[in-house]
Amino acid sequence: MLESNRRHRTEPTIAALLPAVYDELRRLAATQIARRAHDATLQPTALVHEAWLRLSRAEAGEWQSRAHFIAAATETMRHILIDRARRRQALRHGGANQHIDIDEVELAETGEEDERLLAMSAAIDRLELEHPQIAELVKLRYFVGLEVNEAALALSVSRATANRWWMFAKTWIYRELRNS
Repeated sequence: MLESNRRHRTEPTIAALLPAVYDELRRLAATQIARRAHDATLQPTALVHEAWLRLSRAEAGEWQSRAHFIAAATETMRHILIDRARRRQALRHGGANQHIDIDEVELAETGEEDERLLAMSAAIDRLELEHPQIAELVKLRYFVGLEVNEAALALSVSRATANRWWMFAKTWIYRELRNS
């Protein structure tokens, strides 16, 4: 019981962390929504609030740090965007898979279509199986819109390491998309 009390004092709850990171999460959400011009119905505030609701239901409410919470919120926002893309894909195309021209896909491309978003998400999921830290960097870059230096800070790695990981990830994902 003493250990439990000690943990509650040192690990922030979602209720304590949300006000501290709300503006940052809203900025990240706005960046992602702006990159998806075809999805003008989702507002940054709604994305952040949906992520908060999912996090508050799924987690015990304790976080190791601010960075841990941001990473979890980022992943949750990614899932929300992927779920929306899948729903629209099912409605528009009867759920059929579409061919993706790899020459048109770039990791930082704006205005991507749902098919590209879903293909990228699947490739990142495969990358995560082999290289979880590198996949986390890609999620921060691709789905949140962080610069390499910002992602390095969020992951607590050096800028040089983040740059190497980013170069590796772009090559790895390009091959994955080309081979699928």
